[in-house]
Amino acid sequence: MSDMVLTRMGLRFRGRMWPCTIGKGGIRTDKREGDGATPVGTHQIVGLLYRPDRMARPAPWALPIRPGDLWSDDVRDAGYNQLVRAPYKPSHETLRRADPLYDLILLTDWNWPNAEPGRGSAIFLHRWRRPGFPTEGCVAFRPDHLRQIVRFSEPGTKVVVPETLA
Repeated sequence: MSDMVLTRMGLRFRGRMWPCTIGKGGIRTDKREGDGATPVGTHQIVGLLYRPDRMARPAPWALPIRPGDLWSDDVRDAGYNQLVRAPYKPSHETLRRADPLYDLILLTDWNWPNAEPGRGSAIFLHRWRRPGFPTEGCVAFRPDHLRQIVRFSEPGTKVVVPETLA
């Protein structure tokens, strides 16, 4: 299995350099909730979510994003950094968005499954808004590149964010 390695030029994976954007807070060794940073470390791909109303299942291990699927980002909540369902009062992100940003998501194990409150939630690999537009901490790609990356990925694929980038 090939590792994904974040570099200053993009994400190196499967013998190719994939242009990407990272968090508006840069790369940090001390990631905190809400800082907009992409965390240093070796993370693993632990899941794949997709919008079944917008695309065919991209891989056998992909799970559909259903209406009401949310991701908790409330540090005071027991469901922090977990997939949760509406109705849900604590702070969260909607996974089934009107825009296509989360139509296809590779989930990482950043601060998961046993989340430490405040350490940051939901580091995804997803499509970008546009080239160069930063994320809230995720790694984002051109839509067609993300689909290719998904095809080459599997659970356990490593996503390496070197400390030398911080």
